[in-house]
Amino acid sequence: MSLMHRREFLSRSAIAASGAVFSLHPLARRLLALPPIASKFRAADTVTLGRTGIQTSRLAMGTGTVGSGHHSHQTALGVQGLAAVLLNGYDQGLRFFDAADSYGSHPHVAEALKHVDRSKVTVLTKTFSRDADGVKADLDRFRRELGTDYLDIVLMHCVTEPDWSTRYRPVMDVLSEAKQKGIIRAHGCSCHTIEALRDAAKSPWVEVDLARINPIGAYMDADPDTVVSVLREMRAAGKGIVGMKILGQGSLRNKQDEAFKYALGLDVLDAFTVGAESVAEQNDVVRRIAAVA
Repeated sequence: MSLMHRREFLSRSAIAASGAVFSLHPLARRLLALPPIASKFRAADTVTLGRTGIQTSRLAMGTGTVGSGHHSHQTALGVQGLAAVLLNGYDQGLRFFDAADSYGSHPHVAEALKHVDRSKVTVLTKTFSRDADGVKADLDRFRRELGTDYLDIVLMHCVTEPDWSTRYRPVMDVLSEAKQKGIIRAHGCSCHTIEALRDAAKSPWVEVDLARINPIGAYMDADPDTVVSVLREMRAAGKGIVGMKILGQGSLRNKQDEAFKYALGLDVLDAFTVGAESVAEQNDVVRRIAAVA
């Protein structure tokens, strides 16, 4: 092949390769855009949530993959069944219990807490109350249901309004006072619109944010690039960021390795939560997180 023909061949090959990249599935394109993962990750790695000082495991054990009306896929396992999954995770170094009133998972978490050192576990829960009296009552009830004197993280669950941090100031004030009294250690929110997420990024009150993120945009507030840009703003402000919907509420069940690689490669998440529905499934998640990194 002459020099001219070789150059033409290489040029055409480069153009073809470039076209192939742009024709890839969005998930593959996002993975290619990420830098190589430089360090080894484990589900049980100890991480610090923003500037809260709270140290816990990289992987949180979710109790509401799909949860509402005080029921979820995980609570369907029964109190003993879900507690067994949580304790299996604890035995593998997982120290982050992700609960919520709307999942109905407090009794299940309480059962697991009976068998562990409470001081070594981070308990996150969420309230749907939108008035001061409701949140005060929730804090008392949650502690009774969970069998604990304090709650590590309490989030306002599923905020959607673009001005929620102004509209619900009385709720935020109750949670701030609870932190001062040692009833909770940190407060924040989970967002279900991009406008609410942007408001959370700008609010000094938000210490921990539970954010929906995965490489295909399934059940998210906006497309992944838009969400990541807001999460970078949060991270720069020192907020703790916990990812959720990492597997797209089941949409990425057959592409779990790619989803975990994406979450670990973003460099914006302190931790992320995944809800397992069996000990075997949880063991598989722990194994995959170590393997993809």
